[in-house]
Amino acid sequence: MAISRRGVLAAVVAGATLPIRGIAQSNTHGVIRIISPYEPGGGTDILGRILSRKFGESLHESVIVDNRPGANGTIGSGYVARSEPDGKTLLVVPAGFAANPTLYPNLAFDSTRDLAPVSLLASGPLVLVVHPSLPVHTVKDLIALAQSRPGALNAGSAGRGSLPSLCAGLFNMDAHTRITEVPYKGAGAAVADLLSGQVQMYFMNVLQCLPLIKAGKLRALGVTTPRRSPIAPDLPTIAESGLPEFDMTNWYGLLVRGGTAPKIIHGLQQECAHALNAEDTRKQLADQGMTAVGGTPEDFAAFLKNEMAKSARIIQMTGLKS
Repeated sequence: MAISRRGVLAAVVAGATLPIRGIAQSNTHGVIRIISPYEPGGGTDILGRILSRKFGESLHESVIVDNRPGANGTIGSGYVARSEPDGKTLLVVPAGFAANPTLYPNLAFDSTRDLAPVSLLASGPLVLVVHPSLPVHTVKDLIALAQSRPGALNAGSAGRGSLPSLCAGLFNMDAHTRITEVPYKGAGAAVADLLSGQVQMYFMNVLQCLPLIKAGKLRALGVTTPRRSPIAPDLPTIAESGLPEFDMTNWYGLLVRGGTAPKIIHGLQQECAHALNAEDTRKQLADQGMTAVGGTPEDFAAFLKNEMAKSARIIQMTGLKS
């Protein structure tokens, strides 16, 4: 008899031994823990809390979010990589996760062996914004200015290997510029210095930047995705504005400990699909400039492989590890 979506997960949460060889009996008293490897309040934390609420409603069990920030998400990721493979300790990651195997080659865990993909969750664009004092109004203007002043312009980032960091690296590669990355310990500090003019440019969440653009505090040059965002359809893409190969997507996904039984992983994926299809979830994601995606563990594994290869190429070509 097939095990239902809720049946698989409910059995895991309750600590019962499923009829699948090799699954360890629970030792965490029915609590599902969603690890957010970043500070509270960001997109990763928001996705974790959406899943926490939806999983709790569906399974009628305790589901909590545990923030374990540090080192571009590797502290929280390492915690999940060392957890029991019972489907009860989950990991929400952003796009910067794909950079970590190259950025930190001496990690105590293997991102592909010790963590197993469950589902892609959501995706959306970042926006290339500049301080209004910078005399540019288009991507082509920025490229021309940066090429004329190698190393003089600064791009803030939320930390080495974060998506804004990778975007800045890809921009330099594609535009043949030498814009200097200034890494911060988070997006908040980077945006504060952008607004004060300490750094001249940043790749920013689309919804966070729109009020600042409207107020004249920032100027938008383009979105990072290949297609325009439905949230800001008047903003051109960077690809159509001078760098035709530019493509960076802000995405989030869910993983578990490697070695977790396939039936548990697919049960978790079905829970994700159930959560992402809910109207209130889609609205919450839209409020963050994101679109629900979903997909199978196999789809997410293939996607991650491509993202890791792209991140490795950017890091190696731009020297982000140095």
